[in-house]
Amino acid sequence: MRHHSSPPAPPRSLRSLLPSLKLASLIHVSRLSSRPNLWIKISPRPVSCRKNYLTSLSSTAAAAKRFSSSTTRATELHLTSRVQRPRLAVAQPAALSVQKRFCQSEVTSSFTNMASDRDILPSWAKPSHYAISLYDIEFGGKFGYKGTVNIKTKIVKDDGFSELVLNAHQLKVHSAELKAGDATKPANHISYDEKRQRVTLDFGEKINYSGDATLEVKFEGTINNIMAGFYRSKYTPKGEVPASVAKDDEFHYMFSTQFEACDARRAFPCFDEPNLKATFDVEIEVPKDQVALSNMPEKETKESKRDGFHTVVFETTPIMSTYLLAWAIGDFEYVEAFTERKYNGKSIPVRVYTTRGLKKQGEFALDNCHKIVDYFSEVFQVDYPLPKVDLLAVHEFSHGAMENWGLITYRTTALLFDPETSADSYRNRVAYVVAHELAHQWFGNLVTMDWWSELWLNEGFATWVGWFAIDHLYPDWNVWGQFVTDSVQQAFALDALRTSHPIEVPVYDGLEVDQIFDHISYLKGSSVIRMLSAHLGEKVFLQGVADYLKAHQYSNATTNDLWSALSKASGQDVSSFMDFWVRKIGFPVVTVAEEPGQIGIRQQRFLLAGDVKPEEDSTVWWIPLGLHAGSSPSTASAHEMGALTQKEETIRNVDDGFYQLNKNLTGFYRTNYPPERLVKLGESRHELSVQDKIGIIGDAYANSIAGFGSTAGLLALVEKFQDESDYLVWSQILTNIGNVRSVLSGSDDVSDALRKYHLKLITSAVEKVGWEFKDGEGFLTGQLRASLILSAGLVGHKATVDEALKRFEAYTSGSDKWAIHPSLRRAVFGIAVKNGGESAYKAVQKEYLSTTSIDGKEICLVSLGRVQTPELAQDFLKFIFSDKVATQDKHSGTIALANNSKVRPEVWKYVRDNWDQTVYPALSGNLVVLERFLRFGLNKFADDKIADDIAAFFKNKDTRGYDKGLEVIDDTIRSYAKYAKRDEAVVREWLKANNYLS
Repeated sequence: MRHHSSPPAPPRSLRSLLPSLKLASLIHVSRLSSRPNLWIKISPRPVSCRKNYLTSLSSTAAAAKRFSSSTTRATELHLTSRVQRPRLAVAQPAALSVQKRFCQSEVTSSFTNMASDRDILPSWAKPSHYAISLYDIEFGGKFGYKGTVNIKTKIVKDDGFSELVLNAHQLKVHSAELKAGDATKPANHISYDEKRQRVTLDFGEKINYSGDATLEVKFEGTINNIMAGFYRSKYTPKGEVPASVAKDDEFHYMFSTQFEACDARRAFPCFDEPNLKATFDVEIEVPKDQVALSNMPEKETKESKRDGFHTVVFETTPIMSTYLLAWAIGDFEYVEAFTERKYNGKSIPVRVYTTRGLKKQGEFALDNCHKIVDYFSEVFQVDYPLPKVDLLAVHEFSHGAMENWGLITYRTTALLFDPETSADSYRNRVAYVVAHELAHQWFGNLVTMDWWSELWLNEGFATWVGWFAIDHLYPDWNVWGQFVTDSVQQAFALDALRTSHPIEVPVYDGLEVDQIFDHISYLKGSSVIRMLSAHLGEKVFLQGVADYLKAHQYSNATTNDLWSALSKASGQDVSSFMDFWVRKIGFPVVTVAEEPGQIGIRQQRFLLAGDVKPEEDSTVWWIPLGLHAGSSPSTASAHEMGALTQKEETIRNVDDGFYQLNKNLTGFYRTNYPPERLVKLGESRHELSVQDKIGIIGDAYANSIAGFGSTAGLLALVEKFQDESDYLVWSQILTNIGNVRSVLSGSDDVSDALRKYHLKLITSAVEKVGWEFKDGEGFLTGQLRASLILSAGLVGHKATVDEALKRFEAYTSGSDKWAIHPSLRRAVFGIAVKNGGESAYKAVQKEYLSTTSIDGKEICLVSLGRVQTPELAQDFLKFIFSDKVATQDKHSGTIALANNSKVRPEVWKYVRDNWDQTVYPALSGNLVVLERFLRFGLNKFADDKIADDIAAFFKNKDTRGYDKGLEVIDDTIRSYAKYAKRDEAVVREWLKANNYLS
């Protein structure tokens, strides 16, 4: 090992000061009065004062003082009393000039006028039923198809009309006619608005009619390759394939659909808005040796005039939104199970469909699926309403999965799992994604948000309910610990930016909505739901949810409808304390000040940049405190003070032997403790829950970035966790320390010292967990092993590197194909690429091209991003943009490069130099994919100049569809740059004082 021994002990005079050296910040506390009313003032000390003070000290003791003064990024906490109105106030830090997307007044105004600010179809024509027929499908060549759609429409227009407007995009409408009463009116002029994705059918004269009418439209389209609308996915088949299956020289193709948010209009002309629900009949002409699927079971097959084809007719769907319609065509096979619960006297068939040769890998998802359908039907008190549940693995998929009612589609890595060859982490992923999409069958499908602004009613609920189901099926997985370290922390990260948005955000038209399928709608939404459930009590909460579903089934609902149901179930006015969480941007940090027997708390908006302005801090959140106090962690109990409902409060009768806010990180807020309290919490770590440890570490990290605390305090706190044995806690530690190392990587000496810190931190744990997977070992233990080995190898733990390279050589040479456990491929491949140069890089690239495991390509792409030279980074980026890497996966390798400080600049260089000829042409067909690639590839810099370069590069480009991603990139980079400038010197001093830096 390179650093297997502890650093030498410091001189006694310095060692005696170590407790104070490891505080979150330098805090000067003056107890000017013992009276209970507290006043907090946080004021940065000028940098010039710090510099003069530092240079005036030279002795060992003075060095300790120098460190104590600089380590805290110049924060002062003063406790005094006020004779007048009792209050606790935090002074505002100086503000930076950073562009914001929303301020509080803007959000409120936008919400008030939300309905009138939408660009929607005329309201006087509403569909009730679609009959869709698809035929003359080309299985090759131009991949064209033809179709006819008959739309039963309710028209209410007293003054008559001469035209109808529908949504259509990249379709050619050949003809249209309206049957209204006894008259039939053909459209004599058809025009397109490509920007608004609409087609206008002009009938040439005024039609004076109100009532039921039928619109018949004949059209043609193309089965595209951009993972939107009706599209084709390429794959390499396993076994013989019918001759009718589409193919080219290298790949075969399956056909499927992806209509959410607004891409049903790419497949057929329709009223493509979520509250324009209708029923659907679908029939598709397909080769007899292929399988056609849709939302409902097959009703019948009809003969076709086309040789070797027949027309598959499906049963009528329930009333639903256009984005939930789906169909698929391919060489499919399936595994099947049945629900144990009876629905109308029958068990429901549950199937997992795959292309030929993969169905066995669908058995794990199948086993989860039928259990979850029964569980949700029981918990929500509403039976699953369709006669089947089909899950389909799609080889190219822009999202993780899509909840089409009765025909749920997934990318292969989110549905298929092979216990012999898959990494065990994918077991967790498959189980959760299956549960999430099944939750949508109730939240989104049965009850649909009224408009895209309330997307969180779909996604926030499905996220929380998905974890709820997995906790039921796998109680040993510590699901809520996973939720806290994944969902809550990721939601915090985005919502800490000025460029965040409220959970319920104004959406002008459907074309904007793809950019709010993000961590706010999903993860903040689900975090707020978890907080509310904990406050109301799970039983009461679930009853309210069941009432909400029953009241609005087969219809649309708003946030107010949810609040109403929960209020009735709980007897509380839910909207009075929850509205701000949903309709205001951001979240609070609660700062704590201590006096004997009492604490003062104050809330303010948390910004990663740490420079919240008065107009951005007007929200007063209802904050469930989750305050526990006692003489020790084991004797602590819930305090009578339940929630903070004003800006500041003094809480009396708090036993300061031990206290903690936000128990189990149930509330969606950060806590900023006094540094001495943070130290005490670290010392009590063995008596804290996993969620509490994650919350304390995550808060300390976030507070250091924002300037409420310091990185020195974070490093000191985390040092105590070297004996930690829980995977989820280690996941939080490694994520936070990794981000600190990433942001401060611009300074070579600090970067190397932080690597040594990381190495010391992890050494004992990685040596204890070892390489071998034992029979009967828990899922989380295996995840801990994989995580620690990768982390230790990347920071140079010699024994780990040596073992990884030995196993890599045995595997790639062919001498031992079982040398690497499936769950350790990511670790071994990544360590090998970092240490093995071009030969290891080429070997993993070869593995990518030849792997047959479902997760293999994803693992290889992430591992290839560990390269250490600009030349290999550029080669890898060229490989990413070759046809060898599916469009859905191009961001995976880029994430690894962005996290790799050694070659991070190469990502921006490649994007800048190859935008017009490579990057934009490859990704612009699906702006979701383009936005994801840019956001993950460019948001790890900590340099204002790079932020300026990126802004200048995109200034005159049409960025609609990914503009919000660019705002997030800019905000994140500038926040990190500010943090690096502020804390680099402080961190250097701490590293010196603790012998990581000479």
